[in-house]
Amino acid sequence: MTSRATARPSRAPGSSSAAYRLRGIDAARGLALLGMMATHLLPTFESDPGMTPTWIGLTFSGRAAALFAVLAGIGLALSTGKQVPFEGPALGAARRGIALRAGVIAAAGLTLGGLEVNLAIILVHYAVLFLCILPFLGLKPKALCIWAAGWMLASPVLAYLLRPWLMASSPQLILDHNPAWEDLGTPSQLLGDVFFTGYYPVFQWLSYLLVGLAIGRLPLTKARIPVLLLAGGTVLAVLAKALGVAAMENWGGRAALQQVLNAPDYPLDSLLQVNLAGVQQEGSWWWLATVAPHSGTTLDLAHTSGVAAAVVGACLLLGRLADWLNLDLLLPLRGAGAMTLTLYSVHVWVVAAFYLKPLPAGWTEEGMYFAHAATAVIVGMVFVLLKWRGPLEWLGHAANQLGRHSGSGLR
Repeated sequence: MTSRATARPSRAPGSSSAAYRLRGIDAARGLALLGMMATHLLPTFESDPGMTPTWIGLTFSGRAAALFAVLAGIGLALSTGKQVPFEGPALGAARRGIALRAGVIAAAGLTLGGLEVNLAIILVHYAVLFLCILPFLGLKPKALCIWAAGWMLASPVLAYLLRPWLMASSPQLILDHNPAWEDLGTPSQLLGDVFFTGYYPVFQWLSYLLVGLAIGRLPLTKARIPVLLLAGGTVLAVLAKALGVAAMENWGGRAALQQVLNAPDYPLDSLLQVNLAGVQQEGSWWWLATVAPHSGTTLDLAHTSGVAAAVVGACLLLGRLADWLNLDLLLPLRGAGAMTLTLYSVHVWVVAAFYLKPLPAGWTEEGMYFAHAATAVIVGMVFVLLKWRGPLEWLGHAANQLGRHSGSGLR
């Protein structure tokens, strides 16, 4: 949910490759924001006893949030690529700036965590991911790809082995709510939840930032790179999904998991399609073979990373088309994508205002979603056309600049 100054539309085809690159990335971020809003406001399961997945759940669950995380890595690469020669004082300055910007994001997340709301707020985990990626910031694309692949393979196994120990501790290292300021008083519980037992486990989700950082280090202005991202991401997503489905349906995985499922009231088939976050994945190694959204397995990480890469590639291609046509086709999405931290925070606050209250007369869940989405699009377009930063984006940028320049007097 980072933000950058958005370039003006070019006046001649191909004259501003950096401009369409930024517009494409912001558009992908705007799409991720609208997708997360959809999972917050619209049902992901039908109300029937079988909990039939809705198209919202099948389309956006797990993928929208993962796209946010991958884009965070891309944003960090784009914001540091020109200034950081992969070593030296400039790299240290970039790390200080990112750390302070993460503090702004964490403060926003901890504040929102105090609200009564029935949704998982990503901001604290997002901020911690920013801190965790700092050691990798100076690596080149090849090394980042190796780290990303290794982390995807190893982190789910280690998390599977550690979770039972974390859950067996007294008290259990799980919050069962969004991180808030008061949770700073129980740091072990907070860290256990943020890294392993929470909705967005940072330990596995670091894979997304590594993928994003690797993508962001690529020459995105070259025509072949968006095509490779779209094609390669699609192949990876389809392959991971096919392997996960085969493991569950053809190789006996689902039958084995049904025997150890600790939530008998929830149909496993539906959970595997939409959301496995609320299930304690223990008692069988078959949990590591699922591709279920929010399962944090290797196949889940690979599938959602592939989807994210494909979406980024498609948005970059649309950016090139817009540049060639001299039409700002991506404006509705890129406007919202340039100030997602502010828009996401306001969205959560509004959802909390209606929590456990009836909707206004004449309103439906679909109407509420379109109101949130339309507001985000319109406000985003106004801000980007006026070349304004969102309020929280402004704070994050100021913190970043402060961090970058804070050490200059020591050298």
